[in-house]
Amino acid sequence: MLEPLRQGLPPLDPAAVSDAASCALPARYEAVGDARRFTRGTLDQWDLSDRFDDVCLVVSELVTNALRHALPANTPRLPGQEPPVRLHLMRWTERLVCAVRDPSEESPVTRETDDFSAESGRGLFLVDSFSDGWGWHPMAGGLGGKVVWALFRLQRAGECPHSAD
Repeated sequence: MLEPLRQGLPPLDPAAVSDAASCALPARYEAVGDARRFTRGTLDQWDLSDRFDDVCLVVSELVTNALRHALPANTPRLPGQEPPVRLHLMRWTERLVCAVRDPSEESPVTRETDDFSAESGRGLFLVDSFSDGWGWHPMAGGLGGKVVWALFRLQRAGECPHSAD
């Protein structure tokens, strides 16, 4: 269900981006709350508040995974160094993409579990369940790390949520 993980974003015309916003997140777990607040404010500005619950859950999981798995506890943090995790939100007419960049070059790993009461280990399962698609890719050029993204389809203005095509 969750494979293949390594895939690029679906074809999206960069020139057609309606809106984009990003924020740097420090290497501490309080950054998950910062990411949720940033997402709430951005979706409010873009008049997408109705998508907040699903998008916020996915953003929380992606940022938590980046902080937990991409930044080992013993990684040195230098004063003045750019925060290692960045959240990007990009909106096209019919799509919203949430992307989290982190410094690790390790691929995301899904855990097979039947224990749905477990408090951890289900992050990518939740991302898969609440988004319309997701994947990851290594950073290009001289930049190290990777980007893990999730895609949400948006309704066209005036479109009924349950209309038959």
